[in-house]
Amino acid sequence: MSDEILGLDQVCEILGKPEATIKRYARESLLTNIGDEDEFKFNKEEVMRYLDFAKRLG
Repeated sequence: MSDEILGLDQVCEILGKPEATIKRYARESLLTNIGDEDEFKFNKEEVMRYLDFAKRLG
């Protein structure tokens, strides 16, 4: 289990999405923001699971 924390820029790069999209994913609970309201932080393991899931959906 990875406890690595990623910032917004890192998640944007991994998922290939703009900041606005990642923030929307957090608002809609598609990704869990573990940072403060204005500081977006994400668990790397969750981001990688989302990436895998998104690839399988096509």
